[in-house]
Amino acid sequence: MEINWLHDFIAVATARSFSRAAEERNSSQPALSRRIKALELWAGAALFERTTHVVHLTAAGEAFRLTAEDIVRRLAAGRLETQELARGSSDALKFASTNALSLTFFPDWLRQIEMALSFVPNVQLVANHMEACERMLLAGEVHFLLCHHHAAAATTLTNSHFLSIHVGNDRLIPASVPGSKSGKAPRFRLPGTSAAPVTFLSFKTESGMGRILDAVRSASPLQAHLKPAFTSHLAKLLVTMVQAGRGMAWLPESLITDQLASGELVAAGCPEWNIPIEIRVFRPRSRLTPAAEAFWKHVQERPARNRDVKVARLRRGRSKGAHP
Repeated sequence: MEINWLHDFIAVATARSFSRAAEERNSSQPALSRRIKALELWAGAALFERTTHVVHLTAAGEAFRLTAEDIVRRLAAGRLETQELARGSSDALKFASTNALSLTFFPDWLRQIEMALSFVPNVQLVANHMEACERMLLAGEVHFLLCHHHAAAATTLTNSHFLSIHVGNDRLIPASVPGSKSGKAPRFRLPGTSAAPVTFLSFKTESGMGRILDAVRSASPLQAHLKPAFTSHLAKLLVTMVQAGRGMAWLPESLITDQLASGELVAAGCPEWNIPIEIRVFRPRSRLTPAAEAFWKHVQERPARNRDVKVARLRRGRSKGAHP
């Protein structure tokens, strides 16, 4: 059995598609399929149910996925620790963060934790959409993942293999430009009608906020009539498109506090359309480097204070006119 077979298996299990997994793995689809067949022969069981359009894990595949991810993650973590010790950089802390939080939350949150550490860490941050960040944590390429979280939205970071701590709060607010320069009424107002749907700028499915929106809206009694006009995984780009008057979008309040306070953007609906979300930091349950474990210890000791700091900052924004 080869380690690359496990990476191939995880890629197909995540993408639910051999073609997408082959593209991600920089491989041809026939070559990837042969390696999956070889893994199934080694495992002694079929790992996937193959249909014309969709690939599903079998019961055996679901069980094997947890083992494969754990093996890959432990090997990668051991490799990273070995490299860091060899380079004398054992104080390295590796983070993956979703794009929006890397701009708004991460710098202040990191500074608060650093003040309590007994060493000056070598911080390495990669910002990307949620799906890519999950892959990095699953593969053991980073110690921690900072992301938005909602209980209704599915995640590959299972409780059996990962720990998480609630470190902050945010909200997704439907935002629009005002209908007039001096007015507070939105140009694009929810819920719209079937005859006049609201122009909607949305997150891609690989985005964590896209997952959250889809999950919450599918279960919500509130029904909006939307006309999709633009899609991206970048929250900052959606902010720019909303500011340009191209439509409305659910945006993280932490990213648009100033625009709401100035009146450049307004809520596109009543408060019932807002979606409260948590900010969480995830890590593997398996042992991390001493520096990473020391950092996690301080995160565990400070979650309530971190949340209060976040709430206070958002309240200051609202006091300046962030909401009608």
